[in-house]
Amino acid sequence: MGIGAVIFDMDGVLVDSEPFIAEAAIEMFDRRYGVKVKEEDFQPFIGAGEDRYIGGVAEKYGVEILMPEDKDWTYKIYGEIIRGRLEELPGAGDFIDFCRKKGLKTALATSADKVKMEANLNEIGIPLSSFDAAVNGLEVEKKKPYPDIYLQAAELIQTPTSRCLVVEDAINGVIAAKKAGAFCLGLTSGFSGEELKEAGADFLAVNLKEFDHNLLFKRECFETGE
Repeated sequence: MGIGAVIFDMDGVLVDSEPFIAEAAIEMFDRRYGVKVKEEDFQPFIGAGEDRYIGGVAEKYGVEILMPEDKDWTYKIYGEIIRGRLEELPGAGDFIDFCRKKGLKTALATSADKVKMEANLNEIGIPLSSFDAAVNGLEVEKKKPYPDIYLQAAELIQTPTSRCLVVEDAINGVIAAKKAGAFCLGLTSGFSGEELKEAGADFLAVNLKEFDHNLLFKRECFETGE
């Protein structure tokens, strides 16, 4: 039957916010606890939502964090540091427009909290109305690599996951997409193509500008996953 909808992750797909949320979290740990953490400490927790993103690093350093206060602090710092610095990743807005013009449904599914989702979209100039539905991390209990967020997004746009293409950049997100029963395009903005393929990605691209848009309408690709 081919693809009927495209579901987008946000961080690493529409916008490269990972360095900025890491910068904000590093500053939070320093201000609140006097602990010097490193950007690479957050790598294993990318795509799992900010609770785990911050919490995983706290466990590594033996810090007993306070939630949601520490997350709120991180988001406050984040909102300040992204102003004028955050940019849309190549081809993101154009690809969303392409999907909509071709009659495909679109959804946003991000493990980030609503406040970060809205801050990112506002900063890069992609309105939330670009999507038929949106799910953020506060709306699902089990975060990626569990499939819940993609199952919920597919339900909201009334499209079986077997007819959805999920666009992801993180290993946790690819695993979640495949567990949900969707096809997955892995963008190599944060992890290597080999890592994303091993996690289950059906297709690979550097970014949405470089992805062959016409593949969406090659039915054989979405019958075999090749």
